[in-house]
Amino acid sequence: MIRLLQCGAVLLFCARLAAAQSDPLASAHSLLDQKQFMQAEALLRGYLAAHPASADAHFLLGYTLFREGHPRESLAEFTEGAKYERPKAADLKVVAADYVLLGSFTDADKWLTLVTKETPEDADAWYLLGRTKYNENRFEEAIESFQRTLALRPHDIKAENNMGLSYQGLDQTDAARKAYETAIAWQKDASAKDAQPFLNLGSLLMEQDQPSQALPYLEEAAVLAPHNPKVLEQLGRAYELLAMHGKAAEVLERAVSLAPNASALHYRLGQVYRHMGKTQQAEQQFAICAKLNSTHSSVETPNPAEQK
Repeated sequence: MIRLLQCGAVLLFCARLAAAQSDPLASAHSLLDQKQFMQAEALLRGYLAAHPASADAHFLLGYTLFREGHPRESLAEFTEGAKYERPKAADLKVVAADYVLLGSFTDADKWLTLVTKETPEDADAWYLLGRTKYNENRFEEAIESFQRTLALRPHDIKAENNMGLSYQGLDQTDAARKAYETAIAWQKDASAKDAQPFLNLGSLLMEQDQPSQALPYLEEAAVLAPHNPKVLEQLGRAYELLAMHGKAAEVLERAVSLAPNASALHYRLGQVYRHMGKTQQAEQQFAICAKLNSTHSSVETPNPAEQK
């Protein structure tokens, strides 16, 4: 039996090796589908050593490097591949994503705009363009892009939520609130819900000094995203304003454990401890805050327009 299994394993290995040799790019695609990025990179680099003018291999390696979190190296591969063949729209979306990772939203905007012109029915491209416009503070154009997404893909919760963020960027708080409420309503019966619309609506209500109205949305956000320190910070703040100091301390302690280098969280927890008469614990938190402030630490939060 063991010998048969060993023989079977050898045959499988040989079959995979033959497949890789006969169609290396297909094998690389298969490895990427399995999230075996390092193996895909090694295969593609080996292939390019023998076929340096293969645009498809350069583009595929560029995508692989993007998935590995190496945007500069990824862009270099797309640039090299473009010497031999014009990148397709799908390739240009990866190029744009590289620029987003590098914080170069103007370049990302340029390529995503081209993609939407070439493939105007691509809802994802419009959504990504909207996110990029939001990060450029071009809120009206972001709204237009999210509206195009929604026209192509109705009831897209992330697009509606990001449209709310864009309205908020324009100080159109009524329109923002309506967008968040719509995104929440659309997932009423969903088995898996997105916490972001709950967080964003709760945060908006907090900005409007309505902590009691914000509370149920923030509590729901905390249920959906219990490990998000931004959610816990906002919930703790709501509890604090409603004089529910015990709950505020509990929530902020969890937030601090998740983001120990966020000075603002330590400061807020110190304030809550002070309200509770826990002077020594409060001073400890203020001391940590003072130490961290030199590094300008803040709560690590997802980009509000980066809803994948």
